[in-house]
Amino acid sequence: MKVTLSQFKPRKGDLEGNLGGIREEIASAASQGDDLLVFPETVLSAYFVEGAVSRVCRTPSWVAAQLDRPPQDSPDVVLGMYERGREGVHNSALYLTPADGEWVVTHVHRKVFLPTYGVFQEARFVVPGLRAHAFDTRFGRVGLLVCEDMHHSLLPTILALDGAEVLICLAASPARELGPGTGIPHSLERWDAVGRAIAMEHGVHFLVAHLVGSEGGKLMTGGSVAYGPGGEILGRGPIFREGALHLSLDPAARTRVRDRGPMLNDLRQRLPYLVDELTRVIHTPRSGDSSFSPGANGPEVPVPAHVDPDDDSFLELDLALTTEALVGFLRDEIPERRGFQSVVLGLSGGVDSAVALALAARALGPENVHAILMPYATSSPESLEHGKVVAEKFGVDYRVIPITEGIDAYIEREGPEISGLRRGNLAARFRAMVLWDQSARLEALPLGTGNKSERLLGYFTWHADDAPPINPLGDLWKTQVWALARYLEVPPEVVDKPPSADLVEGVDDADEIGVGYRVADRILYWLVRDVEAESLIQAGFPEEAVTIVSRRLEGTHWKRKAPTIAMVSPSAIGEFYLRPVDY
Repeated sequence: MKVTLSQFKPRKGDLEGNLGGIREEIASAASQGDDLLVFPETVLSAYFVEGAVSRVCRTPSWVAAQLDRPPQDSPDVVLGMYERGREGVHNSALYLTPADGEWVVTHVHRKVFLPTYGVFQEARFVVPGLRAHAFDTRFGRVGLLVCEDMHHSLLPTILALDGAEVLICLAASPARELGPGTGIPHSLERWDAVGRAIAMEHGVHFLVAHLVGSEGGKLMTGGSVAYGPGGEILGRGPIFREGALHLSLDPAARTRVRDRGPMLNDLRQRLPYLVDELTRVIHTPRSGDSSFSPGANGPEVPVPAHVDPDDDSFLELDLALTTEALVGFLRDEIPERRGFQSVVLGLSGGVDSAVALALAARALGPENVHAILMPYATSSPESLEHGKVVAEKFGVDYRVIPITEGIDAYIEREGPEISGLRRGNLAARFRAMVLWDQSARLEALPLGTGNKSERLLGYFTWHADDAPPINPLGDLWKTQVWALARYLEVPPEVVDKPPSADLVEGVDDADEIGVGYRVADRILYWLVRDVEAESLIQAGFPEEAVTIVSRRLEGTHWKRKAPTIAMVSPSAIGEFYLRPVDY
């Protein structure tokens, strides 16, 4: 059985354009003699469409009709879509078979487990399916799953017991954790652990087709994969890139594995007894016991055993994989999603803007990156020189636009006694104004350069540093930006100098924040994972540093939010009316 898993990158909401690409993929698969062609979850519209599901959902019969006549020797096709059902919209997987010059909808599986946590809001917009069964095809018996369905062992087990010889899962999984190790996102390692276990327990071939591309900054992994009946990985598609995984499945392998370890038969024999136990568990009230006992003075604050103040290994990155992900993000979001061919950014002479420039030059070509250096009277001459060195290193043209006269004219008129904080915020916002004006002049999208540490500490000027709509560094800790800078060969004089907002001579970021980034990053890492500040102090972190960092984190949530509006209608933007940024 010849199979291709297609890592097709859909354009959000462009059903006709995506259908055209799917038709081309089907024709290509037919020409190379494929039996089965599998596309990922929601390939018809892309995944993160939020409140627009009602616009992009269609019926299976509509999809079958829109695919036109199957080509000669066409493969069977599996694809993901938002389906218009009788009870609402479903996230569905379709199995289509060519027959008598048309596509026949052989089976529809509606996603049962709808993630509604973290970046996911699926249950808010989609109705869950409540059924799972295997079905016959011309190549054997098949079972379909959609994304989180495979992470709950019950559904794959039901399909295997129902006779499925091949399980197929369609997925749209944003990458998490790009640490060193295997060369794939660590989030995919969890998929491998689950996928290999399913294939091995049930003695089936298991195919997982992953979506690829950036959807509003959520980077779909790609890395489609096939697991053999013994749990072995038969092949993997490219990471963060479009492509295809071509496979040949040997049905005899399933027989060999099931003969050696008849685990599925063992389950089938014990199932009548286990069904009774499952019913008992479902209908037995739980005691609701708490996971901890309150102390005399209230709940005890546990100290996680794995928290070590001297350990920062969790901040390490696979730098090649991270670079590939961020370069792909810039290509997807700028020319493909937003239609810009170039970017403009403020080049400060610091490490953050240098790394952003280096990534943009890789993604778009240095000729499509415009650097603007905007010195103020108090700026260090060294910063200006370092900015020029960075631009020249990566072959990027730059302009110097001094901002002193404009800011000082305002200060002279409105009050020479202005504080250093106000002066600094004026400079930051003036730079943002210049950047946006240069964006209009150059027809180039403004590129952000702020890092995650600064954002969580609130160490940025609202509606200034955070104004650009695209930022490749916003989810990287400062220490990770330094590591990436060295990997990208940013000049060492830029990487090694103390980070500074460059507003007051001799004052750097650590002076203003009260703690250096190398300590702050470790503290922030645990705080955003819901480890209490008191627990970190008990674990050995400096109390003063923990206090400073936690107060800054908790006191600046407003800076990381859109402006608060008074909600007086059922269509309030960002509350009821939800649309993805690139729909």
